[in-house]
Amino acid sequence: MISDGFFRDDGLDFQTRGVLGRAVRGASEVGEVLATVARVRRAGDWAKQWERTAREVQSEAERARERGHAVSAQSGFLRAATYWACVVDGLSTEPDTAALKEAFVAHRECWDAVVDCSQGAFVRVPVPYESTQLPGYLLRPDTSGAPRPTLVVTNGSDGAISDLWTSAAAGALARGWNAFLYDGPGQQSMLFEQGTFFRPDWEAVLTPVVDTLMARVDVNPVRLTGYGISQAGFWLPRALAYEHRLAAAVIDPGVVDVSASWTRSLGKSMRAALEEGDREAFNRNVGLAVRMPGLRRTLTFRGRPYRHEDWYDLFTEVARYRLDDETIAGITTPLLITDPDDEQFWPGQSSRLAQGVRASGGRADLLRFTVEEGANEHVQPLGRLLTENRMFDWLDEHLPG
Repeated sequence: MISDGFFRDDGLDFQTRGVLGRAVRGASEVGEVLATVARVRRAGDWAKQWERTAREVQSEAERARERGHAVSAQSGFLRAATYWACVVDGLSTEPDTAALKEAFVAHRECWDAVVDCSQGAFVRVPVPYESTQLPGYLLRPDTSGAPRPTLVVTNGSDGAISDLWTSAAAGALARGWNAFLYDGPGQQSMLFEQGTFFRPDWEAVLTPVVDTLMARVDVNPVRLTGYGISQAGFWLPRALAYEHRLAAAVIDPGVVDVSASWTRSLGKSMRAALEEGDREAFNRNVGLAVRMPGLRRTLTFRGRPYRHEDWYDLFTEVARYRLDDETIAGITTPLLITDPDDEQFWPGQSSRLAQGVRASGGRADLLRFTVEEGANEHVQPLGRLLTENRMFDWLDEHLPG
């Protein structure tokens, strides 16, 4: 099944692999995932079927909580958060609706229940940011308050905060580390509840996060590290060109030019109109192209977190998300950069980032993941334990002391 794919639709297939891969750290259950995707016949079924599963799992978690079974309740709420995030993904391909907002609220309620079931080990730590606060969560192995190595986890463009449990947080906790998870501008609650948008200069986001953590007694300030997944493969290196207090960082994968995944499929006339600044021609051409429902859904989903008024604005905004040579030269933090086979969004960019860092005298190690290991494709969806073990071993070796 894996070699042939779970779905003919590449997007559904990749999403299925992602949800299935989260089972290794308890954020999904293999049987629940397979039973749910078996009911999906087309893209329009995705949200409906995952909502059914999410409600069932959440109800069981609530019953466990009422009876005082905190561990079972936490497990159920974590899986339900994953499944509600699948609902959000399915509904995000359409314009804003009450159903989308309700699904996000249900997702975040389940994640907050995970935090509350930790009996004080997980704490909410808001981060002052401009005129508001970023929601943040410091996940600790226990309530001792001991200063520990801490991994700051930066999410990608559309990932749920609960996804970061399997991506990095559970692995940190298992090793006696803290993990800090947060929503940045344009991400999750900052998008759906506060209406903020992405920004390319992520140092304006990471620096307040680091300031907040440095002030805490349960964070060892010289053993602070970073992890960036998916589009954070751009954001984290960008921030590290200006924020130098992290001892080491893992970039999963490296992203030098976010816009490459947007412009790759543009026709010659569209590309020329964009390069020449011809707004009218570009909007006209894209307007014709998005008569195809699949393309319109994709652009609606991907474009929502970017500030824009029309198609031309959207593509020119995304073009700002690039790392030039001068920015890369500012990175002094040692980096581990994942490089999976069959990277479908930013192929070759992990190597480009590593070469750029090395050319300026920095440290950048490439970590390849292969088809033979079953760890291919973007962010190694079915190779998360391999990723976890290799990245934490590398981080251990680069921590001071």
